[in-house]
Amino acid sequence: MSDLTAFIARLPKAELHVHHVGSASPRIVAELAARHPDSPVPKDPEELARYFTFRDFAHFVEVYISVVDLIRDAEDIRLLTYEVARDMAAQHIRYAELTLTPYSSVIRDIPAPAYMEAIEDARTAAERDLGVVLRWCFDIPGELGLPAAEETARLATELPPDGLVSFGLGGPEKGWPRGLFKPAFDRAIAAGLHSVPHAGESTGPQTVWDALTELRAERIGHGNNAVHDPALLAHLAERGIPLEICPTSEVATRSVSSLDEHPLPQLIDAGVTVTINSDDPPMFGTDLSTEYAIAARLLGLDAAGVAALAKNAVTASFLDPAGKAALAAEIDAHLAAWTGADAADAAGAGAGAGAV
Repeated sequence: MSDLTAFIARLPKAELHVHHVGSASPRIVAELAARHPDSPVPKDPEELARYFTFRDFAHFVEVYISVVDLIRDAEDIRLLTYEVARDMAAQHIRYAELTLTPYSSVIRDIPAPAYMEAIEDARTAAERDLGVVLRWCFDIPGELGLPAAEETARLATELPPDGLVSFGLGGPEKGWPRGLFKPAFDRAIAAGLHSVPHAGESTGPQTVWDALTELRAERIGHGNNAVHDPALLAHLAERGIPLEICPTSEVATRSVSSLDEHPLPQLIDAGVTVTINSDDPPMFGTDLSTEYAIAARLLGLDAAGVAALAKNAVTASFLDPAGKAALAAEIDAHLAAWTGADAADAAGAGAGAGAV
């Protein structure tokens, strides 16, 4: 596995389900907490690790919101966004659709135009300096109800930044039926945005069905509980609707009992297209490379299998066709170089054995 871990570490990757504030590293969170001492968020990175231990999904949302409260001006937004991209570059992530929740910043008196300018400035700088291509998903914080949905849709359709490609729905699923948010999604879809709501993470398969029928979902955020409905699995497989699976996060929020019991193998066996993602990586003590290593173990994959899984994310992304082709080719080249090196090592070992 150590060789495969090295392969994964250098593998060019795309990520489709990763949250903006949830990607703040302990260093950045601690720095923001020090700047805003009225926050309950710990200032010490070691204390942050304990703070990011979640009892359940509701507790995760509570902690997440406390970190959101640290983002109080446009400079905070710009700094966070660029530093997230820096962490991505270190993992060889070439493309990411970063989920942003602009409503949470706008209601904290960050002017919407300043918010848009900050994320776009960070996006162009990240591509120029770090080689990371970022695109945005504007996400409704579902627990804040219809006012949040209406304002998020307004921001997405009346003040869209250049990098915006999709429209999502996060927050708790219980008590917040997907159909409640249909008008906001209808407006976003009419404006040309793709529909990518969370569904079926902490609730059952019906939430996924509702996301498909009410919100016209093109991808499903999480969707792990689709495994309990054979008809839904068949529908997802037949229509080629991808799931954005985040193994560590789904265990951390108690949506799945353990990694060994994660339904990833059953989803693959059912023919469902699956992408691997990190969700809120520092909060869950993970990163995208770690999530691929977990998937490789659960699925029994070799390097070729991991590369094929990585290409699922490229295919399922909203990157332009030329960008998709270039990233897929880069993944193929990495695999070819890796397997070629393995073959050369094997040949060298055989030659050495013959000489003895």
